[in-house]
Amino acid sequence: MLFDTIDPKRYVLNGVQQYADVDGPTLKGFGWYVDGIADAYRRFKELGIAMVGQQGEVADGDNPPSAPGSPMPIFFTVPESTGLRYEFLPQIPFPLDHRLAPGWEVPAVSDDDPLGIERASHHTILTDRPDRALRMMVDGLGGTVIHEGRNEVLSATSIYVHLADAVYEYAVPDAGSSAHEAWTVNAPNDTYHSITWKVEDLDRVERHLKEQGVDLRVRTGEVIVTEPATSLGIPWGFTTALTTGDPRNAGAHR
Repeated sequence: MLFDTIDPKRYVLNGVQQYADVDGPTLKGFGWYVDGIADAYRRFKELGIAMVGQQGEVADGDNPPSAPGSPMPIFFTVPESTGLRYEFLPQIPFPLDHRLAPGWEVPAVSDDDPLGIERASHHTILTDRPDRALRMMVDGLGGTVIHEGRNEVLSATSIYVHLADAVYEYAVPDAGSSAHEAWTVNAPNDTYHSITWKVEDLDRVERHLKEQGVDLRVRTGEVIVTEPATSLGIPWGFTTALTTGDPRNAGAHR
């Protein structure tokens, strides 16, 4: 996973700021390297998914739009069509992305790792219309629904999708819950709410978080959720168990 951290005031193309101002850190959206990006673009068109280019121009031609001043194809879905803004581009040389180095693999957890993170467990997106995302994730990209059920920690009913090497939770929060309040910030569109990490030991995680002044919103035998006010505005999750149905359960955890 690579975090692309953006200051909206500095992300300006041809004099136009591309993202609205924010008061503090927030998770915003996803960007994917895609093999066969033109095929993905055309499949989305078949499904009626609305898309735009990097400067917001409507993408409705036979081929995906390209980056300004470059032949590189790049496009974004429209939140009203897919819930969130999802970005698609081909894999390109990018020195800041260490995952592109030949032979790179997720390293094993070191003894001095303060959190003991093994991998990302899943991403959580709050929604009242999971059908929008499923049309893109499953019908468009070939993802697989691996589990449906209650998330009692979140107070939501969730659908979990496995795509590539990641799992995405599309959670419909109960009315009156803190998750429902978080969803209303971007309603009627979706909210990229949190990332949950698979870790070796929750006691180790709790100890380090408290040393750093991070409060806990939830602590169970299998899950920790941080208090957003003390953790960059985001309720980060930590778990010792991957989601039910996650195909990575059968393989290595690293």
